[in-house]
Amino acid sequence: MSAGNVCIITGSATGIGAACAVELARRGWRTVINFTKSEAEAQQTARECEKHGGETLLIRADVSQDADCRRMADATLQKWGRIDGLINNAGITKVAFNHADLNALSAEDFQKVYSVNVVGAFQMIRAVEPSMRQQGHGSIVNVSSRAGIDSIGTSIAYAASKGALNTMTMGLARALGPEIRVNAVCPGFVETRWLQQAIGDKYDKARTRFASNSALQKTSTPEDIADVAVWLLTGAPTVTGELILVDGGNRLGAPPR
Repeated sequence: MSAGNVCIITGSATGIGAACAVELARRGWRTVINFTKSEAEAQQTARECEKHGGETLLIRADVSQDADCRRMADATLQKWGRIDGLINNAGITKVAFNHADLNALSAEDFQKVYSVNVVGAFQMIRAVEPSMRQQGHGSIVNVSSRAGIDSIGTSIAYAASKGALNTMTMGLARALGPEIRVNAVCPGFVETRWLQQAIGDKYDKARTRFASNSALQKTSTPEDIADVAVWLLTGAPTVTGELILVDGGNRLGAPPR
């Protein structure tokens, strides 16, 4: 896919989504910056994209609402007439680090987390699928998590939602081919405001512990994850249905001393 193409990035006011938008702008892509509450940050992300010559469209939308997903796709088509890529980055969690405490989560907690992390991603894919099919190509990247592979992280509800997103990634890669590729990037510890807010005052200790237990001895930045997501979106023409783990080799453990 060449310069001038269009990508919708959900949850792109800050963090990984914002980093994806800026990297795509550097490559000449036009991007939809989506936010629910962080309007000032979304505007700043748009300005960063525009510094690199990238056109942007800011849309406040809640991906858990199907009407909002369809409105976002329609607004994109009205402005630019095409949708070449989608990065499903919007995500939420319910913090309950003690996975053995089954009373820390309610059915409503699961439903809320799933409504964004799984249903929201599905609804966005459904909203962009017709235009991608019509133009004969499209690429979708779901921002998942290592939590969905190893059932770790902020809560069982979050891990389960990312596991479901991974399964959906593989299923839709099969269902939407050959025109549309669907892949997922599965980050480990990423230095974002989102994770800082989730972990709280134990953030620095958790970051140090994660890095020291990793083969590469470091955590990831939003830009590190964006590099992989953008590669899956714009390159890798024969890669679909893959779950790419990006955790600095934490799953492998620390190097021998």
